[in-house]
Amino acid sequence: MLYLHKEVSDYSQQVLRTDVAGMPLEWIDYRDAVRLYYLEQVAYSFGSPLFRIHGGFNATTRRQSCIEVSSIIATVGRSPAVADLMDCYIPPLNNKTLFRRDSNLCLYCGQLHTTRDLTRDHVQPLSKKGTDTWTNVVTACRRCNNHKGGLTPEEAGMQLIAVPFTPTYAEYIYLKGRRVLADQMEFLLAHIPRTSPLHHRLASSLKAGTLA
Repeated sequence: MLYLHKEVSDYSQQVLRTDVAGMPLEWIDYRDAVRLYYLEQVAYSFGSPLFRIHGGFNATTRRQSCIEVSSIIATVGRSPAVADLMDCYIPPLNNKTLFRRDSNLCLYCGQLHTTRDLTRDHVQPLSKKGTDTWTNVVTACRRCNNHKGGLTPEEAGMQLIAVPFTPTYAEYIYLKGRRVLADQMEFLLAHIPRTSPLHHRLASSLKAGTLA
């Protein structure tokens, strides 16, 4: 039986898994992290301590086993597929990551909204041969989306406050994260192009001491 001693206030805090070369791969929970430690798949770990897991007692030494889980763990093996796809990777499009890409802002009126008041708008409408792709969709509040309807922004007399973009693999990992810790954000930031709109946003958050 495993006993969990938590170093953070929430059991659901995610651990960032990378390959041995430091390429970010995915978010995992503490159970998956412990399994990787137990199977000796963790090459090294860094970042802040999150959990201390206590197991059974050694029959000879009577010492209790203990696994300490850090916020970032590197697992053995290289992931060439991920590395090769970095420059051309196109993540799956869904509203949750779209809204987070745009910081829950309507890219027409510039106002911050709750998720339930946001929609996916196609800049070039589908009825005008627009595509359902990252570079043609933006976050829009219901009011602006209804006003725009099946028109282009120019036809509707509206203007975008930001240009839609396709997230890189590292950006998509960030967008999928929940309550990303400062050290995890700093690590991911190193893998995000400086020209990316997200780079400036995350760098500003780190500087201000706020977590995204």
